[in-house]
Amino acid sequence: QVQLVESGGGSVQAGESLRLSCAASGSIFNINRMGWYRQAPGKQRDLVATISSGGSTNYADSVKGRFTISRDSAENTVDLQMNSLKPEDTGVYYCQAITRRSYWGQGTQVTVSS
Repeated sequence: QVQLVESGGGSVQAGESLRLSCAASGSIFNINRMGWYRQAPGKQRDLVATISSGGSTNYADSVKGRFTISRDSAENTVDLQMNSLKPEDTGVYYCQAITRRSYWGQGTQVTVSS
């Protein structure tokens, strides 16, 4: 079992920055990939960024050049630095960890106003 706790959400103006953090605990040695997803009201949950155990990253086209995902294996955390935020970045951001199955955090709200 893996437990994930997100933090760092909030309300900002367009153009500002936020940093999200996800702390993993439990069977962390089995974690292969971690990532961030977001869900806007009335929409499906979509990929934002992922990072593998080897450090390979993948980003949604909409966030490339603005968001950066990083992973600290010693601290068992994965962070998402979000710069130049836009109103369309608004949503609940969920941390995901993959072992033989997928684990999700409880989500943290990000609201970007114009």
